[in-house]
Amino acid sequence: MRKSSSLFLKTAAFLVLTAVAVSSLSAALMFDKSEYAARRQKLMEKIPDGAAIIFGAQPIASYYPYAQNNDFMYLCGVELPNAALIIDGARKSCALFFTSTEAAARANGISADVVKNPKETTGIEVVLPYENLAGQLMRIGNQAKVLYTPFRPEELYREASMEKFMNLQQNMVLNPWDGRTTRELQFVKVLKERFPQLEVRDCTSMIWELRTIKSLAEIELMRKAGRIGVKAHTELMKATRPGMYEYELSAVLNYICEKEGAQESAYGVIISSGENQPYVHYAEHDRQLKDGDIIVVDAGPDLNYYDIDITITYPANGKFTPRQKEVYEAALAVHEANMKVYRPGLTPQQCRQEVEEILKKQGFDLNKDYFKRLRGGFGHYVGMATHDVGGGPQLLKPGMVFANEPMIIYADENLGVRVEDTILITETGCENLTAGIPRSVKDIEALMKKDGIPQVLKKAGLY
Repeated sequence: MRKSSSLFLKTAAFLVLTAVAVSSLSAALMFDKSEYAARRQKLMEKIPDGAAIIFGAQPIASYYPYAQNNDFMYLCGVELPNAALIIDGARKSCALFFTSTEAAARANGISADVVKNPKETTGIEVVLPYENLAGQLMRIGNQAKVLYTPFRPEELYREASMEKFMNLQQNMVLNPWDGRTTRELQFVKVLKERFPQLEVRDCTSMIWELRTIKSLAEIELMRKAGRIGVKAHTELMKATRPGMYEYELSAVLNYICEKEGAQESAYGVIISSGENQPYVHYAEHDRQLKDGDIIVVDAGPDLNYYDIDITITYPANGKFTPRQKEVYEAALAVHEANMKVYRPGLTPQQCRQEVEEILKKQGFDLNKDYFKRLRGGFGHYVGMATHDVGGGPQLLKPGMVFANEPMIIYADENLGVRVEDTILITETGCENLTAGIPRSVKDIEALMKKDGIPQVLKKAGLY
């Protein structure tokens, strides 16, 4: 897993991981090896006519800790760089390829258990040096009908695969001054050249379909990440005062997340206030808060490769104006109505219809401008990426995790509101994985009368 910089934070992350793990978990893997075996078995069932080849992330050329790409991590839990995985659907077998030493693993802050006892640790029956991959592919190429591999770009830390794909297309692939293809499509080209008799197919959607439905182990890990996010956002509201800079708020949130065992924030902390409200992903942290500001903070922790997405909206001075309260409570009403209707089998249209009925019964005037402009209901998936693979749900199924995020912006009023939680669909309804954040106007205003970390430090002469 990605490592924090201090010994204390490394220890905290290890304790959180230990609490998540089942009794037979190896120290080298995030989950029990049977969890990964089940995932590989499901992919095998989708490719009975061939074999899939999935590459791990390459070594990094920066001072950031090494992180595996999400698809590779999902299928085997191995964090070593320059690894490859073959999942053979025709022969119902798997092979892992890597070349690394125990010393190299430890130097990168990665558990060496996979290097020392690869078969026992991973449960993969064939483990070979990376140099043997070419020969293994030749044997498969002479026997199989189809070779599968992901066509979409690998998803690394703080990345979302589809967004990365569009960015690379625009700025690299279709750039007349560049023109390079992606690593994945270059591999497709090489496969077609070396095995012209075979069909090469994209298995991206197959892996993404598996990732869309979270297992019990994944859900428990995301619950823990959710609790960290709730604590961080609650402390952030307590800490906020007019005159502070946005970078101070970001520091408080990141401190709480890492103190509680998260590796880092899942994405750059988004803080929109004042004239920056229209820019919903604004993350410069360069504005000093003013009395009367409404603040939107969108942030969540990354815990052992799994993300949480939360947004809070609150006044810098701890007191909503009548206009801020009116718009905020409209968004909160939509958010709470969504929670009442989410269940398996629901479509976005059905959700909207049922939410409207709930709001009417509660006495809201749906002809108000903000109800017409509010969007929300089915947001993006959340999981190993904040904007997780698959886009967003069109039909709710148990195990799906996504964002409930009603949002509205009045740019001319410097007024933005977003209320976002990370939601799990259960067999009978839904569960808020980030429940516990003060959300009502009354509760927010009461919380903000308390001292936060900066105020406590100031009284002690340390801030």
